[in-house]
Amino acid sequence: MSGAIASLRGEHTVAHVALDEIEAVTKAALEASGADSTVAGEVAHAVRVAESKGNKICGLYYLDSYCKQLESGRIPVDPTPVVHVDRPGAVRVDAKFGFAQTAFAAGLPAALDAARANGICGFSIEHSHTCTSLGYFTEQFAHEGMLAIGATNATPRVAPPGGSSPLLGTNPIAMAVPDGNGGVAFQFDFSTSAVALGKITMAAAAGEQIPLGWAVDSDGEPTTDPHAALQGSLVSAGGYKGYGIGLMVEILASALTGSNRSVDVPPLKAPEGPPHDLGQFYIVIDPSAYADQAFYAHLESLARSIADQPGTRLPGQESSTPDGVDVEDDVWAAVKQLADGES
Repeated sequence: MSGAIASLRGEHTVAHVALDEIEAVTKAALEASGADSTVAGEVAHAVRVAESKGNKICGLYYLDSYCKQLESGRIPVDPTPVVHVDRPGAVRVDAKFGFAQTAFAAGLPAALDAARANGICGFSIEHSHTCTSLGYFTEQFAHEGMLAIGATNATPRVAPPGGSSPLLGTNPIAMAVPDGNGGVAFQFDFSTSAVALGKITMAAAAGEQIPLGWAVDSDGEPTTDPHAALQGSLVSAGGYKGYGIGLMVEILASALTGSNRSVDVPPLKAPEGPPHDLGQFYIVIDPSAYADQAFYAHLESLARSIADQPGTRLPGQESSTPDGVDVEDDVWAAVKQLADGES
């Protein structure tokens, strides 16, 4: 999808594309690259959701990379995830180096059962391809009435405070809270770096500078040059505080899943190479096992106290989902070429 990054600059005309069509064409593109129909369906749905939320970096932007890696064999086309429930409150899924979306779907019923039976469940996805949008997964738990916290790591991009060599990934953490009626009361999904890597690459493609405080160059000096930032390191959000949270995510995502440390994760979008071998870890809590209905009363009170201040709201509160979204013409043309089997 050459030009996909540049298209995010907003310099191209756009077409309004129905979400149903985005999902169908994405699924066709993945199948054309060899993915099993079930695998393609799970990933295509995740792309649809990302686009519906305006999360372009985790939507169609990734499709070309997915297809190339399927064709090269870097991502297996039809892995069978293996679900383990070795203890009542521990559910593990070996993704067999396949897509995280497929592995998550395989283990979700067991994780929900374990959380409902025990009040809490630790749910790990092991040895997977990047999950892309972590909030996509925690949100699914909230729709099932569970409070979920998730963590994953990625390629090394963040230096320790005072350092200049990347050690941690952007290491996002996500949380989704149920509203008691099958919806999401609020949620967040953010990297523990000062900014997501995609914003740096987009600025580089657009020929724009970045704000001070996002990154340092290879000598550890603060920079506004996105190219120097890509050769250097991002910095943790909030300095030492964000660094501590990034380390927590690293332990949850890599040490608890037996998957790659950030420093060992290969380039995520390279067409060929070793598998990502990434992990995700979720803490899944059933509110009814603890405060029960008092939980929702407290949640409602919190929401009211925030809403009392004009211009404020809980993060990620659900809004209506659009029927379609604007997609840059060149991106959509490239996606349709992939669906037609044209690399």
